[in-house]
Amino acid sequence: MTLNKAEKAEKSTYALEFSVDKETFEKAVSKVYRKQVGSINIPGFRKGKAPRSVIERMYGKGVFYEDAANDLLPDAYEAALAESGIKPVGRAEFDIISLDENGIVFSAKVPVKPDVTIEGYKGIEAAKVVEPVTDAEIDNELKIVRERNSRETEITDAPAAMGNSVKIDFEGFVDGVAFEGGKGTDYNLKLGSGSFIPGFEEQIAGHTIGEEFDVNVTFPEEYHAAELAGKPAVFKVTVKAITQIDLPELDDDFAKDVSEFDTFAEYRADIEAKILKRHEGAAESALEETVIKALCEKLGGEEIPEAMYEAEVENQLRDYDNRLRMQGLDLNTYFKYTGMTLDTLREQFRPQAESFVKTRLALEKIAELESLSFTDEDVEAEYARLAEAYGMDADAIKGMIPAESVAEDLKVKAAMELVKSNVAAPAAEKKATKPRAKKAKTTKAAEEVAETSEENKAE
Repeated sequence: MTLNKAEKAEKSTYALEFSVDKETFEKAVSKVYRKQVGSINIPGFRKGKAPRSVIERMYGKGVFYEDAANDLLPDAYEAALAESGIKPVGRAEFDIISLDENGIVFSAKVPVKPDVTIEGYKGIEAAKVVEPVTDAEIDNELKIVRERNSRETEITDAPAAMGNSVKIDFEGFVDGVAFEGGKGTDYNLKLGSGSFIPGFEEQIAGHTIGEEFDVNVTFPEEYHAAELAGKPAVFKVTVKAITQIDLPELDDDFAKDVSEFDTFAEYRADIEAKILKRHEGAAESALEETVIKALCEKLGGEEIPEAMYEAEVENQLRDYDNRLRMQGLDLNTYFKYTGMTLDTLREQFRPQAESFVKTRLALEKIAELESLSFTDEDVEAEYARLAEAYGMDADAIKGMIPAESVAEDLKVKAAMELVKSNVAAPAAEKKATKPRAKKAKTTKAAEEVAETSEENKAE
């Protein structure tokens, strides 16, 4: 391969011209002949035995040229990229300038990263607002764990009460006629759950096992079955079983049963710390979203090639497909159940892909302007972190991700941290001092969360 030309063209593209010499081309043509001769019929010769010269006389001297050119193009293009130092960001557009027995001359329009500009990345107006942990949030977490560890006790000597679960047989009638879907046997219903028509569950309360009685209700005006909407109904109901949920007491024994803590106070404090950590993460994500939007708006310079957006859409499609496969699905199955198509999914990913590409270009430019760099030790540490995160061997990670890519990712992360550390309070906040939220009670666990919050930002 000989590189004839490599020069910058318009719209973030490079124009390459490279050639393949006569000897290399001849070898490729011979290879194609040997591969195809078995399927060529020439009168006077057994199938697959016709000499190349005879085939060329019958079909033309260049009969094998195009296939030989296609075989040679990938390696020739890679060699041209390596020699020119060009790093494509998408598929190139190829053409053949000349093709004869003396060799081939190829041309390629190669999409490359645009030369972008970014200004005003320090002082972006944004605020990290961490919502305080409320008692209601803690109580809700406790309620979930408490219900998960509850026990059911059968009631035989008392009527059903709201909050109990009942097993019932029922059949509904409108104007004395049973209607479709209005019958159930051994149906489990929690009274107060709101699962049935308004007023139904309340009329079950007060009845005992074995009782048969009527429940009178009226279907809502906007009921999903139009033929029943707004009509009065009578349900014949029989109570067959009643159970109550026994919730454990919120005490030290409960804490020992459901956690590693010895006291309920410690357990509650740990829940508070975990909720606070989630709030920290949500606040960090909101801050980053604001920063990303601002960086995309401030990005200038050359036009971003369409190939970069398309490549990122494909990346996101592959990632989505992988996540579906982890759940036992794939894209084809997903399309079958949702009625979507590959094109509509691409359209959905497009805005996110555009934002990612613009943000990445902006952060790479900031890293360049700020002269951000990382040592080989930093790269090795990142390999170790990735290996731990994905449960893989570090050498396996190295085989998948080049050190250059790891270093670039570190620069991008560092650039984002630099931008976030230099945000300015929004103008509205500068004019008014907001009352400080009441500080939540902290424990050792909560203090550890606070100490590691800066580390969590990078995550």
